[in-house]
Amino acid sequence: MKVAIMESLGISDEELNSRKAPFEEKGVEFISYPKTTDVDKLIDQAKDADAMIIANMPMPNEVISACDNLKYIDVAFTGVDHVGLDACKDKGVAVSNASGYSNEAVAELVIEMALSLLRNVPQVEKRVRELSTKDGLVGGELKGRTVGIIGLGKIGTRSAELFNAFGAKVIAQSRTQHADAPSFVEQVSQEELLKRSDIVVLHCPLNDSTRGMIDADKLKMMKDSAYLINVARGPVVNSADLADALNNDVIAGAACDVFDVEPPLPASEPLLKAKNTLLTPHIAFASKESMSLRAEIVFDNLDAWMNGNQKNVIL
Repeated sequence: MKVAIMESLGISDEELNSRKAPFEEKGVEFISYPKTTDVDKLIDQAKDADAMIIANMPMPNEVISACDNLKYIDVAFTGVDHVGLDACKDKGVAVSNASGYSNEAVAELVIEMALSLLRNVPQVEKRVRELSTKDGLVGGELKGRTVGIIGLGKIGTRSAELFNAFGAKVIAQSRTQHADAPSFVEQVSQEELLKRSDIVVLHCPLNDSTRGMIDADKLKMMKDSAYLINVARGPVVNSADLADALNNDVIAGAACDVFDVEPPLPASEPLLKAKNTLLTPHIAFASKESMSLRAEIVFDNLDAWMNGNQKNVIL
């Protein structure tokens, strides 16, 4: 069996080799490639593979359709909107994800972003370097604020737990009512959430119902003192509308870890010139601990699939 590792898993060579070793002892051949978006290169690299491991690099339908031996895609990521699932369905290619590996990493970054926005950390840090003071930039506390979480899955629930520990009031909205949600979470409509929240956090998946969900009309529902945090998917938010809302004081600020494209961002990205905006280059999922856990899940997925007991099933 041949397994193509199509991009780095973000772990050391020593850890990667130790995770591959039990498979290699059974005759599995691993071939690793640097990340690319060149379709012809991807086809050439994966054309003979029985299985491939990818993280968040695009794997389009065109590539999957051209790989006659491919039977399994092991996605080292939670979302799979970057995978050509139509081709997988047509060819009977099984797909698993690595759900759960980044719950802590994403939730902790959300807390950091909320605190940074509330306390004006980027602005006051800049003031220090300019040999200036905090005058006019004294911020507020998280305790007592109302935090609205859109998407109450495992990551959203973990964020809710951390916000609750800080003394915030947590409200949430999801596609379905969560009977198992923590007792301190009040589940409300999206409109009510947007109107009541001091901080709105996006943890929802990207699909037809959420693409462009946060637009100018939704932003106008928010308090002018409120903050938006997006650690979901970039296209969930209309970035031009968000930039306009920030520049015209419709909301107080925003933190975005995801965009319409993966960083590096084009110079035309409207959020680059928006006021009161904290931008990070898609780091929420990536910590040393989460990368190691992700690799553990990925190789466990591969072992389960090889033994006819596929886990974390997408297809």
